Amino acid sequence: MVVGMLLVRLLLPNSESLKDKRQVVKSLRARLTNQFGVSVAEVGEQDVRQIAEIGIALVSNEVSHVERVLDNVVKYVEETRPDLEITDCARDVQTFFQ
Repeated sequence: MVVGMLLVRLLLPNSESLKDKRQVVKSLRARLTNQFGVSVAEVGEQDVRQIAEIGIALVSNEVSHVERVLDNVVKYVEETRPDLEITDCARDVQTFFQ
């Protein structure tokens, strides 16, 4: 079993309120889940209106598959969401029970 985790810190320069931020994060979570089959949660900076930290996780049976999907998630955010800026990104891939 291979588990991939991605922590992405986003800048939302157009967010004027926490309500704006939550709407953007909710939309992004839904799109990433539907497009890539990953689990997504807001994991930090929940009370800051222009910064979001989201955690993304994927379980698979191949390291290469996990790495490819996580790379595509980052690329998707960069290319399709000009209203967001990735300011930091950390990835970890772990293998269990082999």
